[in-house]
Amino acid sequence: MRIGVVGDTHDRMAHVERIVSLFREAAIEALVHTGDITRPDVLERLAELEVPMAGVYGNNDRHTRDVLKPLADRVSMQLVDPPLHLEWADRRILVVHDPEALPSSLPSPIDLVLHGHTHRHRHETRDGTLFFNPGECAGWLEGRNAVGVVDLEVLEAELLRF
Repeated sequence: MRIGVVGDTHDRMAHVERIVSLFREAAIEALVHTGDITRPDVLERLAELEVPMAGVYGNNDRHTRDVLKPLADRVSMQLVDPPLHLEWADRRILVVHDPEALPSSLPSPIDLVLHGHTHRHRHETRDGTLFFNPGECAGWLEGRNAVGVVDLEVLEAELLRF
């Protein structure tokens, strides 16, 4: 199972258009948003991928939660306060927005931790757990924006830059 990972989309709808294209080309089977959605039309556009979607609120979503939640419900997206625990393809996934909110010791066993907030790429394995943040996707520098795809079968992540 290949999942798309995106976070910190903020107010960059032109980038969301490109992200949808990238995820279509990558043939993702599910999508995780790691927070800072900020606009309901982001969810509408991502829903056009027609894959299961899940995500967490970020710190910049506090002012738009009242419009994000009904739309998330309408597009069948699981959207919650972090942490979000998922089990997809026999993998245990923990999703947070801010990595500083992670507990000092992870609930066992977790195969994959996804986060956003820092706008910096992270791809590391610690004690058998993959920690992944594709990094910046709302920035102004072309070619430095990225989203991620994680293959849950082999637990490998890749960046899709734009």
